Amino acid sequence: MDDRAARVRVSGPLRQHAEGFRAMLAGRGYAPSSAAGQLQVMAHLSRWLAQQGRSAGDVTPTDVEQFLLVRKGAGYRRWLSARGIAPLLEYLEAARLIVPAVSAGPLAADSGVLAGYRDYLVTERGLAASTIRNYLDAAMLLAAQDGMRLDALTAGDVTRFVLAQCRNCSTGSATVLVTGLRSLLRYLHLAGFTPVSLADAVPSAASASPLPEATGPSQASRLLRSCDRGTAAGLRDYAVLVLLVRLGLRVSEVAAMRLGDIDWRAGQLTIRGKGSRLDQLPLPADAGQAIAAWLRGGRPGCSCRQVFTTLLAPLGPLSGKAVSAIVKRAGRRAGLATVTAHRLRHGAATGLLRAGASLPEVAQVLRHASMLNTARYARVDHAALSAVARPWPGAV
Repeated sequence: MDDRAARVRVSGPLRQHAEGFRAMLAGRGYAPSSAAGQLQVMAHLSRWLAQQGRSAGDVTPTDVEQFLLVRKGAGYRRWLSARGIAPLLEYLEAARLIVPAVSAGPLAADSGVLAGYRDYLVTERGLAASTIRNYLDAAMLLAAQDGMRLDALTAGDVTRFVLAQCRNCSTGSATVLVTGLRSLLRYLHLAGFTPVSLADAVPSAASASPLPEATGPSQASRLLRSCDRGTAAGLRDYAVLVLLVRLGLRVSEVAAMRLGDIDWRAGQLTIRGKGSRLDQLPLPADAGQAIAAWLRGGRPGCSCRQVFTTLLAPLGPLSGKAVSAIVKRAGRRAGLATVTAHRLRHGAATGLLRAGASLPEVAQVLRHASMLNTARYARVDHAALSAVARPWPGAV
């Protein structure tokens, strides 16, 4: 970082935190002009806090909103929103200088029950944040019904609620709702709120699910060839795609992969799967070579431990959405119809089946908790199905 950031002076309550913020900006790869601008915002915020007679440790999100309004009214034209000063807010939150907002939230109805359920999903189930949100949304929707008490539910209450809610919603929304409700009802029984589990009282969201459309070997090759491995982005995207094609990983598993998860000597890879589950898989030679090329020739230096990172500031780990975007961009470059990471996972599974692998072996590679999930892939193995098909009566 050049002298522009070093010349910014911070006085007031945030003065002692200026050096730490400078170091964070340098570690995240911010350009000197951007780093200097963020430090100037910190200096402005610190002066404003001093004028208000406030200390650094009792700043609230409301204070930040007021500060941004003052900044805009003073004629500043840059860094006027929470998104614009996101690096500063992230630093202040990590340093515990911003008091989190207390949310009245929708946990008012049956709040004790729902709070316990949320802790159960986090600690006992170890679910992803997005799954927890979906489950809590379903629970709060049930709790918000007039006259409904979560600790006094009956099977009739549950069935009537599901039928009323799913009458006008899509199959996907109905599936998310009933899955979340079954999770809640199992918890209510385990926690002693209901004498029996009412999960079986939840009707199924029936649907005729289409056959999964797998990505074939030729399409996978076109995806890989679309990456320009002469660039850092191409090296990263190629390594991501090789892992998805060869091992059938989920996007969340690729995003969560850490540098210490690769055992180069043993040729093994630790996969951080659903529910905080850790699994060991062999690391294919081509996948190992692709990862090594990215680490040596493309990955920028940053403090995060994830294998795959962004290339522009703020430097940090890729998200699952970013991994999905890599697949879609590669599909467009290759001139293919819409390609998703899930289709690549289907392709890896059906490829194993067609190569002679058994369903238990495929389940082990895909790390399915239930063999029923793996059995879906047998539907697309038409060659194997034709060998056991019975002749249709009267057919020619």
